[in-house]
Amino acid sequence: MACMVPTSEDQFDWEGDLPLRYPQRDLIVYEMHVRGFTRHESSRTEFSGTYRGVVEKLDHLKELGVNCIELMPCHEFNELEYYSYNSVLGDYKLNFWGYSTVNYFSPMIRYSSAGIDNCGRDAINEFKHLVKEAHKRGIEVFMDVVFNHTAEGNEKGPILSFRGVDNSVYYMLAPKGEYYNYSGCGNTFNCNHPVVRQFILDSLRYWVTEMHVDGFRFDLASIMTRSSSLWDSLNVYGNPLEGDLITTGTPLSSPPLIDMMSNDPVLRGVKLIAEAWDTGGLYQVGTFPHWGIWSEWNGKYRDIVRQFIKGTVGFSGAFAECLCGSPNLYQGGRKPWNSVNFVCAHDGFTLADLVTYNNKHNFANGEDNNDGESHNNSWNCGQEGEFASISVKKLRKRQMRNFFLCLMVSQGVPMICMGDEYGHTKGGNNNTYCHDNYINYFRWDKKEESSSDFFRFCCLMTKFRHESESLGLSDFPTAQRLQWHGHTPGMPDWSDTSRFVAFTLVDSVKGEIYVAFNTSHLPVMITLPGRPGYRWDPLVDTSKPAPFDFLADELPERDIAIKQYAQFLDANLYPMLSYSSISLLLSPDENA
Repeated sequence: MACMVPTSEDQFDWEGDLPLRYPQRDLIVYEMHVRGFTRHESSRTEFSGTYRGVVEKLDHLKELGVNCIELMPCHEFNELEYYSYNSVLGDYKLNFWGYSTVNYFSPMIRYSSAGIDNCGRDAINEFKHLVKEAHKRGIEVFMDVVFNHTAEGNEKGPILSFRGVDNSVYYMLAPKGEYYNYSGCGNTFNCNHPVVRQFILDSLRYWVTEMHVDGFRFDLASIMTRSSSLWDSLNVYGNPLEGDLITTGTPLSSPPLIDMMSNDPVLRGVKLIAEAWDTGGLYQVGTFPHWGIWSEWNGKYRDIVRQFIKGTVGFSGAFAECLCGSPNLYQGGRKPWNSVNFVCAHDGFTLADLVTYNNKHNFANGEDNNDGESHNNSWNCGQEGEFASISVKKLRKRQMRNFFLCLMVSQGVPMICMGDEYGHTKGGNNNTYCHDNYINYFRWDKKEESSSDFFRFCCLMTKFRHESESLGLSDFPTAQRLQWHGHTPGMPDWSDTSRFVAFTLVDSVKGEIYVAFNTSHLPVMITLPGRPGYRWDPLVDTSKPAPFDFLADELPERDIAIKQYAQFLDANLYPMLSYSSISLLLSPDENA
């Protein structure tokens, strides 16, 4: 549990750095891996794979339009946890993701360009430098933290710290000393024990006050809501509870740890995001104890959006809820921004693989394809794998644009996964925890190729979201602002067979926005809402090739492209291809 203690010679000049404190509704989050971001040789960074390497590439994130980075685990962790020869790739398996914490008060030394020099203390200042430089560019920094288990494993694991200090206090234990395993990693941190929860608070405060971190994402956060072993209501709550029959691991409606974090004067001022489930079967998306401030990774958003966009029937109503910020989950005490919306994350398919593979292809992990999630709600668009016909590849690009458009026009906080902005592929591997190689490395050469037209689309969509007042609302949209439509205005189709959802959104900056999704295999001619004295101008059509998928003002051929729609728009119509989505803006009709 020791930490790297700075000396008087390790002073850091923050240059007046202060928290950015963006309203959460204004965030666009980018989940990233420090080493993987610049480790590939194509990054051409001086300090590849390090905190300083990330600093060298922060302008890419600024260009992409993100204003918050969520760093995968940067606490010192055991990278050799899975160390073994991988005969499939001919290299060695390592703990690349980092969900195996050794020290909760130290940044990962391996991510420091100085390495173990100065007893590893230089890593502290390099991490601070990353935070300071991110703040200079208007980017907040979140940390992905792992308080559900530690690197000490089960009873056969190493003795590194907690087990040697007081095994029965720091871990959930059965009466005979067996480890509860709600984490799926061998042990479960005894989060709601008074000693442990104070330790967790001390760690979090350190990273906020000393390292200037802006927020935290809590891995398998539902474990933090479970009762501790050695449960004693007198120690936990300060007084005995009549009829207290709580047993080890029982989910608590008011967990002491979450209560303390939510009301802590330091932690209340930062963003707190829960991965609201664990591997013990506890699933709390929409029901995580929140005290009005906690947000959640919205796993239901991911699943519903994937189903609808690939054309599965029966999801039109649920998809509409997702577009509104999931009021079915968060209305009543919370707001749309309590939903962190995502389609892809570090665990699971990348966005490109989501539209390329029906099945996982995890053979490179050396586990005979038995690891990883088997139910991915993915669709390969007609052929499995990267080698496919031109028509299939075109459809895949269209689907990627559909997913990204959906993410950017949904209420709530959108989260992008590193590499998805250029179409990174992991070859269908949805569980790349053990690969410190090209599989997980950001490919800067691919991003810079002409095929990275998707990057342009992503940049324009994030810019559009930032500019639009109505796409980051502080509350759920009402009928005064939002109207639903079907193939004809004001007639939405919520039937089980519907594959079409459209809406208009009144916007104080853009005027009015029309968005439609056609996830049918058939094209459709839609009628646009009539607005006397105004006309609808096309902005986004995911069925069009780049650069006509987004008609930006600076596009030289923009006027010519709009004229091609004229005969339809004059009749208040618009033709939509199969598996496509559109967005149009209302503007005054000069010919009216």
